[in-house]
Amino acid sequence: MDFSANKNIFIMDHPLIKHKISMIRDENTGTNEFRKLVEEIAMLMGYEALRDLPLEDVEVKTPIETCMTPMIAGKKLAIVPILRAGLGMVGGITALAPTAKIGHIGMYRDPESHQPQEYYCKLPSPIEQRTIVVVDPMLATGGSAVDAISQIKHHGGKHIKFMCIIAAPEGLKKLSETHPDIQIYVGNLDRCLNENAYICPGLGDAGDRIFGTK
Repeated sequence: MDFSANKNIFIMDHPLIKHKISMIRDENTGTNEFRKLVEEIAMLMGYEALRDLPLEDVEVKTPIETCMTPMIAGKKLAIVPILRAGLGMVGGITALAPTAKIGHIGMYRDPESHQPQEYYCKLPSPIEQRTIVVVDPMLATGGSAVDAISQIKHHGGKHIKFMCIIAAPEGLKKLSETHPDIQIYVGNLDRCLNENAYICPGLGDAGDRIFGTK
């Protein structure tokens, strides 16, 4: 699938991002290193995803003189991880924007149908005035991301970005077609989904590898 014509899809090409993604693919990468790398990738991707934040000039007194200088305008960011794996990306973005508010959306994938099931949603208020960055390391079928963003829109969210480390073409197509108004940032676009709806070559279960569970 060719996504190059879609102006709302951004597939990262930075060498540091590519290098770190290769490291987390390795099955021998342990939990601690995996967790740190996910945060680092999220920070690098966040730098790109947040480049269009609105600015306003404010008055600041330097040691030399008083000047007008730009700072982020309006309400701060809202970072919304899709639980649980999305939690692993939050630290990387808050390192860039420490005052960001954090919401949570809980989704799990039914092992039989592979369809997402929601069990929790808590968003910072006023959500409609914030730039919202939804994060999940893996975009596989796209079901969880589609439903999470639908929930955010239902609660009034308008300015939404989605950020994932690895995406399957099937999930990226579904998300971009269902929510054509959002910006989607992808660390790497992988080959396909297998019969169990896992991304190939992927990196396995991101949640298990971040939290050291099976």
